[in-house]
Amino acid sequence: MVLARFLPRDAQFFTLFREAAANAVETAEVLADMLATMEDVDRKARRLRDLEHRGDEITHQVFHSLNSTFVTPIDREDIRDLASQIDDFVDYIEEAGRRIHLYRIAERNDRATLFGKVLLEQAQILAEAVPRLEHSKERDRVLRYTVEINRLENEADDALSQALAVLYDGVEDIPALIKAIRWGELYQLLEDATDRAESVANTMEGIVLKNA
Repeated sequence: MVLARFLPRDAQFFTLFREAAANAVETAEVLADMLATMEDVDRKARRLRDLEHRGDEITHQVFHSLNSTFVTPIDREDIRDLASQIDDFVDYIEEAGRRIHLYRIAERNDRATLFGKVLLEQAQILAEAVPRLEHSKERDRVLRYTVEINRLENEADDALSQALAVLYDGVEDIPALIKAIRWGELYQLLEDATDRAESVANTMEGIVLKNA
């Protein structure tokens, strides 16, 4: 253990985290555009699937490197958690797009568009924060980013409550009921995606505090 302190620490994990975060931004961009326009849904759903696969590849690279690296720049558990949680964030975003395609939702609405904006902003903040984990002088800034990601998750909580409160207003027949149920599932999935971003933020906060 004493020797390990003097061995070089493999920094490739931070490179992979940056790639994962950039992939999350692109995934959120595609979904936000889909929700804002509800146009060209087939192509965008395929693009989301490709990006989700890319996220899986990056996560596998992290785990492979973890298994072959003796000394890591941060705790192994933190590396595993951060990689998994970014991957989960992308998975939930992709699933929302897949559900839109599966349910053939064609009309846009302001509530869904708001969720898309929140997810994109969370992803962009995440991409700003992740590279700063590598530098101890930047870690206070990381904490400020995590607070903002959590604030956005709270905003999504409020948006979900408001959406569900009026979801069944005016529903008078079976087709309208089915439509409302599908929108309810989508709203919940979108809010769950913002929760995944909050999990990433909490892990980053833990890394910063642990390495202060």
